[in-house]
Amino acid sequence: MDSRKIIHVDMDAFYASVEQRDDPKLRGVPVVVAWRGKRSVVCAASYEARKFGVRSAMPAVQAERLCPHAVFVPPDFPRYRAVSKSVRDIFLRHTDLVEPLSLDEAYLDVTENKTGLSSATQVARTIREQIRQEVDLTASAGVAPNKFLAKIASDWRKPDGLFVIKPDEAIAFLTALAVERLPGVGKVTASRLTEVGVRTVGDIRNLNLAVLQNRFGRYGVRLHELARGIDNNRVEPNRPTQSISAEDTFESDVLLNETDDMIRRLAEKVWLASRKETRIARTIVLKLKTAEFSILTRSQTPDSPVSSCDELANIALALREKVRMDPGQRFRLVGVGLSNFRDPMIEPLEDLLFH
Repeated sequence: MDSRKIIHVDMDAFYASVEQRDDPKLRGVPVVVAWRGKRSVVCAASYEARKFGVRSAMPAVQAERLCPHAVFVPPDFPRYRAVSKSVRDIFLRHTDLVEPLSLDEAYLDVTENKTGLSSATQVARTIREQIRQEVDLTASAGVAPNKFLAKIASDWRKPDGLFVIKPDEAIAFLTALAVERLPGVGKVTASRLTEVGVRTVGDIRNLNLAVLQNRFGRYGVRLHELARGIDNNRVEPNRPTQSISAEDTFESDVLLNETDDMIRRLAEKVWLASRKETRIARTIVLKLKTAEFSILTRSQTPDSPVSSCDELANIALALREKVRMDPGQRFRLVGVGLSNFRDPMIEPLEDLLFH
Protein backbone atom coordinates (compact mmCIF):
# COMPACT_ATOMS: atom_id res chain seq x y z
CA MET A 1 0.00 0.00 0.00
CA ASP A 2 1.20 3.51 -0.84
CA SER A 3 2.68 5.68 1.90
CA ARG A 4 1.52 8.96 0.36
CA LYS A 5 -1.13 11.21 1.89
CA ILE A 6 -3.65 12.35 -0.71
CA ILE A 7 -6.71 14.57 -0.32
CA HIS A 8 -9.48 14.86 -2.88
CA VAL A 9 -11.58 17.99 -2.38
CA ASP A 10 -14.94 18.27 -4.15
CA MET A 11 -17.06 21.40 -3.85
CA ASP A 12 -20.70 20.61 -3.03
CA ALA A 13 -23.10 21.33 -5.94
CA PHE A 14 -20.63 24.02 -6.90
CA TYR A 15 -22.40 26.16 -9.52
CA ALA A 16 -25.77 25.92 -7.76
CA SER A 17 -24.15 26.68 -4.39
CA VAL A 18 -22.50 29.82 -5.79
CA GLU A 19 -25.88 30.98 -7.07
CA GLN A 20 -27.52 30.32 -3.70
CA ARG A 21 -24.71 32.06 -1.88
CA ASP A 22 -25.00 35.18 -4.03
CA ASP A 23 -28.80 35.39 -4.09
CA PRO A 24 -30.48 34.85 -0.69
CA LYS A 25 -33.84 34.24 -2.41
CA LEU A 26 -32.43 31.00 -3.85
CA ARG A 27 -31.39 29.51 -0.52
CA GLY A 28 -33.39 26.48 0.55
CA VAL A 29 -35.19 26.16 -2.78
CA PRO A 30 -34.47 23.79 -5.69
CA VAL A 31 -32.06 25.51 -8.07
CA VAL A 32 -31.13 24.22 -11.51
CA VAL A 33 -28.22 25.86 -13.31
CA ALA A 34 -29.07 25.56 -17.00
CA TRP A 35 -30.08 27.52 -20.05
CA ARG A 36 -33.69 26.93 -20.97
CA GLY A 37 -34.40 25.19 -24.25
CA LYS A 38 -34.94 21.77 -25.79
CA ARG A 39 -31.21 21.22 -26.38
CA SER A 40 -30.02 22.55 -23.03
CA VAL A 41 -28.56 20.30 -20.34
CA VAL A 42 -28.31 20.74 -16.58
CA CYS A 43 -24.93 22.15 -15.53
CA ALA A 44 -25.63 21.71 -11.82
CA ALA A 45 -28.49 21.08 -9.42
CA SER A 46 -28.78 22.13 -5.79
CA TYR A 47 -29.34 19.41 -3.22
CA GLU A 48 -32.94 20.59 -2.91
CA ALA A 49 -33.41 19.85 -6.64
CA ARG A 50 -31.55 16.53 -6.45
CA LYS A 51 -34.23 15.21 -4.09
CA PHE A 52 -36.54 15.25 -7.11
CA GLY A 53 -34.10 13.29 -9.26
CA VAL A 54 -32.51 16.24 -11.06
CA ARG A 55 -28.87 15.54 -12.02
CA SER A 56 -26.05 17.14 -13.97
CA ALA A 57 -25.98 16.38 -17.72
CA MET A 58 -29.73 15.71 -17.68
CA PRO A 59 -31.76 17.45 -20.41
CA ALA A 60 -33.19 20.67 -18.97
CA VAL A 61 -36.71 19.77 -20.15
CA GLN A 62 -36.53 16.54 -18.16
CA ALA A 63 -35.37 18.44 -15.07
CA GLU A 64 -38.33 20.78 -15.45
CA ARG A 65 -40.71 17.81 -15.60
CA LEU A 66 -39.18 16.25 -12.48
CA CYS A 67 -39.19 19.50 -10.51
CA PRO A 68 -41.65 22.01 -12.03
CA HIS A 69 -41.17 24.51 -9.19
CA ALA A 70 -37.37 24.63 -9.55
CA VAL A 71 -35.73 27.99 -10.19
CA PHE A 72 -33.69 27.87 -13.41
CA VAL A 73 -30.59 30.07 -13.45
CA PRO A 74 -28.39 30.55 -16.53
CA PRO A 75 -24.77 29.59 -15.81
CA ASP A 76 -22.18 32.30 -15.20
CA PHE A 77 -18.86 30.58 -15.86
CA PRO A 78 -16.58 33.62 -15.44
CA ARG A 79 -17.97 34.01 -11.90
CA TYR A 80 -17.52 30.30 -11.16
CA ARG A 81 -13.92 30.51 -12.40
CA ALA A 82 -13.23 33.41 -10.04
CA VAL A 83 -14.61 31.45 -7.06
CA SER A 84 -12.62 28.39 -8.14
CA LYS A 85 -9.42 30.46 -8.11
CA SER A 86 -10.13 31.58 -4.54
CA VAL A 87 -10.55 27.95 -3.49
CA ARG A 88 -7.36 26.95 -5.29
CA ASP A 89 -5.45 29.71 -3.49
CA ILE A 90 -6.49 28.06 -0.22
CA PHE A 91 -5.15 24.71 -1.44
CA LEU A 92 -1.81 26.28 -2.34
CA ARG A 93 -1.31 27.52 1.22
CA HIS A 94 -0.99 23.89 2.26
CA THR A 95 0.86 22.27 -0.65
CA ASP A 96 2.25 23.10 -4.07
CA LEU A 97 1.18 19.63 -5.26
CA VAL A 98 -2.34 20.52 -6.41
CA GLU A 99 -3.89 18.84 -9.46
CA PRO A 100 -7.17 20.49 -10.48
CA LEU A 101 -9.59 18.14 -12.21
CA SER A 102 -12.11 20.86 -12.97
CA LEU A 103 -13.38 24.11 -11.47
CA ASP A 104 -14.91 22.25 -8.53
CA GLU A 105 -12.50 19.46 -7.59
CA ALA A 106 -8.81 18.78 -7.12
CA TYR A 107 -6.27 16.34 -5.76
CA LEU A 108 -3.71 17.48 -3.18
CA ASP A 109 -0.59 15.59 -2.14
CA VAL A 110 0.00 16.56 1.50
CA THR A 111 2.56 13.89 2.32
CA GLU A 112 4.52 16.96 3.37
CA ASN A 113 2.39 20.04 4.02
CA LYS A 114 3.51 23.67 4.16
CA THR A 115 1.62 24.61 7.33
CA GLY A 116 3.12 22.08 9.73
CA LEU A 117 -0.19 20.40 10.52
CA SER A 118 0.19 17.01 12.16
CA SER A 119 -1.84 14.86 9.75
CA ALA A 120 -3.50 14.80 6.35
CA THR A 121 -6.86 14.61 8.12
CA GLN A 122 -6.09 17.85 9.96
CA VAL A 123 -5.08 19.49 6.69
CA ALA A 124 -8.39 18.44 5.13
CA ARG A 125 -10.35 19.77 8.11
CA THR A 126 -8.49 23.08 7.93
CA ILE A 127 -9.04 23.45 4.19
CA ARG A 128 -12.76 22.78 4.52
CA GLU A 129 -13.05 25.33 7.32
CA GLN A 130 -11.10 27.95 5.37
CA ILE A 131 -13.37 27.43 2.35
CA ARG A 132 -16.39 27.84 4.61
CA GLN A 133 -15.07 30.98 6.29
CA GLU A 134 -13.49 32.72 3.30
CA VAL A 135 -15.60 31.62 0.33
CA ASP A 136 -18.86 30.90 2.18
CA LEU A 137 -19.29 27.52 0.50
CA THR A 138 -19.02 23.91 1.63
CA ALA A 139 -16.71 21.21 0.32
CA SER A 140 -16.41 17.49 0.89
CA ALA A 141 -13.02 15.84 1.25
CA GLY A 142 -11.57 12.36 1.14
CA VAL A 143 -8.23 11.43 2.68
CA ALA A 144 -6.42 8.26 1.58
CA PRO A 145 -3.03 6.85 0.58
CA ASN A 146 -3.71 7.32 -3.16
CA LYS A 147 -5.85 9.26 -5.65
CA PHE A 148 -8.28 6.45 -6.44
CA LEU A 149 -9.24 5.89 -2.80
CA ALA A 150 -9.29 9.62 -1.98
CA LYS A 151 -11.82 10.30 -4.73
CA ILE A 152 -14.12 7.53 -3.51
CA ALA A 153 -13.75 8.82 0.05
CA SER A 154 -14.71 12.40 -0.83
CA ASP A 155 -18.05 11.17 -2.13
CA TRP A 156 -18.75 8.98 0.89
CA ARG A 157 -20.24 11.63 3.18
CA LYS A 158 -21.40 14.27 0.74
CA PRO A 159 -22.44 17.00 1.16
CA ASP A 160 -20.17 18.86 3.58
CA GLY A 161 -18.42 15.70 4.74
CA LEU A 162 -14.99 14.31 5.49
CA PHE A 163 -14.07 10.65 5.19
CA VAL A 164 -10.71 9.00 5.80
CA ILE A 165 -9.48 5.66 4.44
CA LYS A 166 -6.34 4.59 6.28
CA PRO A 167 -3.84 2.33 4.48
CA ASP A 168 -4.63 -0.69 6.66
CA GLU A 169 -8.38 -0.19 6.18
CA ALA A 170 -8.44 0.00 2.37
CA ILE A 171 -8.97 -3.68 1.55
CA ALA A 172 -11.82 -4.08 4.05
CA PHE A 173 -13.43 -0.86 2.80
CA LEU A 174 -13.28 -1.95 -0.84
CA THR A 175 -14.54 -5.50 -0.39
CA ALA A 176 -18.29 -4.82 -0.38
CA LEU A 177 -18.12 -1.85 -2.76
CA ALA A 178 -20.18 -2.19 -5.96
CA VAL A 179 -17.98 -2.51 -9.06
CA GLU A 180 -19.69 0.57 -10.54
CA ARG A 181 -17.81 2.69 -7.99
CA LEU A 182 -14.50 1.90 -9.71
CA PRO A 183 -13.23 4.43 -12.26
CA GLY A 184 -13.79 3.20 -15.79
CA VAL A 185 -16.56 0.75 -14.92
CA GLY A 186 -19.66 1.85 -16.82
CA LYS A 187 -22.80 -0.06 -17.69
CA VAL A 188 -21.14 -2.22 -20.34
CA THR A 189 -18.13 -3.22 -18.21
CA ALA A 190 -20.37 -3.81 -15.18
CA SER A 191 -22.57 -6.07 -17.31
CA ARG A 192 -19.54 -8.04 -18.54
CA LEU A 193 -18.33 -8.42 -14.95
CA THR A 194 -21.77 -9.64 -13.87
CA GLU A 195 -21.56 -12.32 -16.57
CA VAL A 196 -18.63 -13.87 -14.67
CA GLY A 197 -20.31 -13.50 -11.27
CA VAL A 198 -18.64 -10.22 -10.26
CA ARG A 199 -20.76 -7.61 -8.50
CA THR A 200 -18.44 -6.26 -5.80
CA VAL A 201 -14.81 -5.22 -5.68
CA GLY A 202 -14.18 -8.20 -3.43
CA ASP A 203 -15.45 -10.47 -6.21
CA ILE A 204 -12.80 -9.02 -8.55
CA ARG A 205 -10.09 -10.04 -6.11
CA ASN A 206 -11.30 -13.63 -6.41
CA LEU A 207 -10.58 -13.64 -10.15
CA ASN A 208 -7.19 -14.61 -11.49
CA LEU A 209 -5.24 -11.80 -13.20
CA ALA A 210 -5.03 -13.87 -16.39
CA VAL A 211 -8.83 -14.15 -16.48
CA LEU A 212 -9.21 -10.38 -16.12
CA GLN A 213 -6.61 -9.71 -18.82
CA ASN A 214 -8.22 -12.18 -21.19
CA ARG A 215 -11.63 -10.56 -20.75
CA PHE A 216 -10.71 -6.88 -20.43
CA GLY A 217 -7.20 -6.56 -21.91
CA ARG A 218 -5.02 -3.87 -20.33
CA TYR A 219 -7.95 -2.63 -18.26
CA GLY A 220 -8.04 -6.06 -16.62
CA VAL A 221 -4.68 -5.24 -15.02
CA ARG A 222 -6.11 -1.95 -13.77
CA LEU A 223 -9.12 -3.76 -12.26
CA HIS A 224 -6.76 -6.22 -10.57
CA GLU A 225 -4.85 -3.32 -8.97
CA LEU A 226 -7.86 -1.21 -7.99
CA ALA A 227 -9.50 -4.19 -6.29
CA ARG A 228 -6.40 -4.29 -4.07
CA GLY A 229 -6.40 -0.54 -3.42
CA ILE A 230 -3.35 0.00 -5.64
CA ASP A 231 -3.03 3.26 -7.57
CA ASN A 232 0.44 4.57 -8.37
CA ASN A 233 -0.71 7.69 -10.23
CA ARG A 234 0.96 10.78 -8.81
CA VAL A 235 -0.63 14.16 -8.16
CA GLU A 236 0.49 16.22 -11.15
CA PRO A 237 0.31 20.02 -10.67
CA ASN A 238 -0.56 22.15 -13.68
CA ARG A 239 -1.26 19.19 -15.91
CA PRO A 240 -3.15 20.67 -18.88
CA THR A 241 -6.20 18.92 -20.22
CA GLN A 242 -5.42 17.23 -23.53
CA SER A 243 -8.93 16.11 -24.40
CA ILE A 244 -12.43 15.50 -23.08
CA SER A 245 -14.52 12.71 -24.52
CA ALA A 246 -17.48 10.45 -23.88
CA GLU A 247 -18.35 7.21 -25.60
CA ASP A 248 -20.91 4.48 -25.28
CA THR A 249 -21.52 1.01 -26.65
CA PHE A 250 -24.87 0.15 -28.21
CA GLU A 251 -26.80 -2.79 -26.79
CA SER A 252 -26.90 -4.16 -30.34
CA ASP A 253 -24.94 -3.01 -33.41
CA VAL A 254 -26.59 -0.19 -35.39
CA LEU A 255 -26.37 1.43 -38.82
CA LEU A 256 -24.57 4.75 -39.15
CA ASN A 257 -27.78 6.73 -39.68
CA GLU A 258 -29.16 5.30 -36.42
CA THR A 259 -26.53 7.01 -34.24
CA ASP A 260 -28.15 10.48 -34.07
CA ASP A 261 -29.61 10.26 -30.58
CA MET A 262 -26.46 8.74 -29.09
CA ILE A 263 -24.22 11.39 -30.67
CA ARG A 264 -26.41 14.16 -29.27
CA ARG A 265 -26.43 12.62 -25.77
CA LEU A 266 -22.65 12.22 -25.81
CA ALA A 267 -22.21 15.78 -27.08
CA GLU A 268 -24.23 16.99 -24.08
CA LYS A 269 -21.94 15.11 -21.66
CA VAL A 270 -18.80 16.44 -23.31
CA TRP A 271 -20.13 19.99 -23.47
CA LEU A 272 -21.01 19.96 -19.78
CA ALA A 273 -17.60 18.57 -18.83
CA SER A 274 -15.86 21.20 -20.97
CA ARG A 275 -17.62 24.01 -19.08
CA LYS A 276 -15.57 23.07 -16.01
CA GLU A 277 -12.28 23.66 -17.81
CA THR A 278 -10.26 26.84 -17.61
CA ARG A 279 -8.93 26.20 -21.13
CA ILE A 280 -10.94 26.13 -24.34
CA ALA A 281 -11.06 23.35 -26.94
CA ARG A 282 -10.66 24.03 -30.63
CA THR A 283 -11.09 20.58 -32.24
CA ILE A 284 -14.15 18.32 -32.34
CA VAL A 285 -13.63 14.57 -32.72
CA LEU A 286 -16.05 11.80 -33.68
CA LYS A 287 -15.08 8.19 -32.94
CA LEU A 288 -16.79 5.10 -34.31
CA LYS A 289 -16.09 1.41 -33.75
CA THR A 290 -17.44 -1.07 -36.28
CA ALA A 291 -19.05 -4.40 -35.44
CA GLU A 292 -15.69 -5.92 -36.39
CA PHE A 293 -13.91 -3.69 -33.80
CA SER A 294 -12.22 -1.41 -36.37
CA ILE A 295 -11.90 2.16 -35.06
CA LEU A 296 -12.51 5.23 -37.22
CA THR A 297 -12.06 8.86 -36.19
CA ARG A 298 -12.98 12.10 -37.93
CA SER A 299 -12.12 15.58 -36.64
CA GLN A 300 -12.68 19.23 -37.45
CA THR A 301 -11.15 22.47 -36.16
CA PRO A 302 -13.60 25.34 -36.87
CA ASP A 303 -12.41 28.92 -37.33
CA SER A 304 -13.82 29.74 -33.88
CA PRO A 305 -14.51 27.47 -30.87
CA VAL A 306 -17.92 25.87 -30.56
CA SER A 307 -20.21 28.15 -28.60
CA SER A 308 -23.04 25.79 -27.63
CA CYS A 309 -23.89 22.17 -27.01
CA ASP A 310 -26.12 22.20 -30.07
CA GLU A 311 -23.26 23.40 -32.28
CA LEU A 312 -20.99 20.67 -30.90
CA ALA A 313 -23.61 18.01 -31.65
CA ASN A 314 -24.22 19.35 -35.15
CA ILE A 315 -20.51 19.31 -36.01
CA ALA A 316 -20.20 15.76 -34.67
CA LEU A 317 -23.16 14.72 -36.83
CA ALA A 318 -21.59 16.43 -39.84
CA LEU A 319 -18.35 14.53 -39.23
CA ARG A 320 -20.35 11.32 -39.46
CA GLU A 321 -21.12 12.19 -43.09
CA LYS A 322 -17.38 12.01 -43.82
CA VAL A 323 -17.39 8.28 -43.04
CA ARG A 324 -17.36 6.44 -46.35
CA MET A 325 -18.40 2.85 -45.76
CA ASP A 326 -20.88 0.30 -47.05
CA PRO A 327 -24.43 1.48 -46.14
CA GLY A 328 -24.99 -1.88 -44.47
CA GLN A 329 -22.00 -1.51 -42.14
CA ARG A 330 -22.97 -1.72 -38.50
CA PHE A 331 -21.34 -0.02 -35.53
CA ARG A 332 -21.02 -1.07 -31.92
CA LEU A 333 -19.69 2.15 -30.34
CA VAL A 334 -19.72 5.88 -30.88
CA GLY A 335 -17.78 8.63 -29.11
CA VAL A 336 -17.63 12.43 -29.16
CA GLY A 337 -14.65 14.44 -27.99
CA LEU A 338 -13.01 17.84 -27.72
CA SER A 339 -9.26 18.35 -28.03
CA ASN A 340 -6.60 20.92 -28.92
CA PHE A 341 -7.19 22.97 -25.77
CA ARG A 342 -5.93 26.56 -25.66
CA ASP A 343 -5.39 28.98 -22.80
CA PRO A 344 -7.85 31.91 -23.12
CA MET A 345 -5.37 34.16 -21.29
CA ILE A 346 -3.00 33.71 -24.20
CA GLU A 347 -5.61 33.36 -26.92
CA PRO A 348 -8.68 35.32 -25.71
CA LEU A 349 -11.82 33.45 -26.73
CA GLU A 350 -14.17 34.21 -23.84
CA ASP A 351 -16.49 36.42 -25.88
CA LEU A 352 -17.02 33.63 -28.35
CA LEU A 353 -18.02 31.18 -25.62
CA PHE A 354 -20.13 33.29 -23.31
CA HIS A 355 -21.94 35.77 -25.52
